[in-house]
Amino acid sequence: MSSDELKAHLEFFGELGVNGIRVEPLWRSRPLHEPSALPAPIAPAEPVEPAEPVEPAEPGAVQARVFASPADALIAIRVDLGECTRCKLHTLGRQQIVFGVGNPKADLMFVGEAPGADEDIQGEPFVGRAGQLLTKIIEAIGLRREDVYIANVIKCRPPGNRNPEPDEVGQCEPFLFRQIDTIKPKVIVALGKFAAQSLLRTTDPITRLRGREFRYRAAVLMPTYHPAYLLRTPSAKREVWEDMKRVRVILEGE
Repeated sequence: MSSDELKAHLEFFGELGVNGIRVEPLWRSRPLHEPSALPAPIAPAEPVEPAEPVEPAEPGAVQARVFASPADALIAIRVDLGECTRCKLHTLGRQQIVFGVGNPKADLMFVGEAPGADEDIQGEPFVGRAGQLLTKIIEAIGLRREDVYIANVIKCRPPGNRNPEPDEVGQCEPFLFRQIDTIKPKVIVALGKFAAQSLLRTTDPITRLRGREFRYRAAVLMPTYHPAYLLRTPSAKREVWEDMKRVRVILEGE
């Protein structure tokens, strides 16, 4: 890391209100080739070898699929999604589907609203300015971007970055639910009003949801401000830092 990059990191941490670093061995040394240095979730499911196909017991019955790993299951979800034409967004200028990225066995998952222009071009969520800020937030709690999983409520960019509409969410969110149920994170951070409201089925503003913890699909869901909001309102970074400190505590199992 260059001196300019180091200075930028220190300035960012100062804006968050970080006034020290972790010195415990767990947070000081992280394996270079392991997907995550955090403790594994309690009683993780053992990998299951693919089962041989079995004929349905009754006409019309659906055969459940069993996968050797979460990574294989995520691949299957992406294949099922295909070059999706389920809602009108495929006719409104989207360049490609932005599925999700990260560790298939992540303890921590971030869920945003929808891809933006940069994401639509690169095919990966949170790669623009807001994404760069999210990466710094992840690093501030001692993790790397590749340790977590990042996705959005919907997989295609809405025109003009408008909010997704109910029919678009209705067609797309089952794929997000399958991602969550496959990854089985300990903590889900909902980034911004739309993601939090969609997941929690509420109309409460983010100012009421932020700072609270919810049980959600066997995980702890924590709403916080979207990184794009922090770019416009730097003073809110301290509140996000408080949320992320709580995330770190949950991940440590305290």
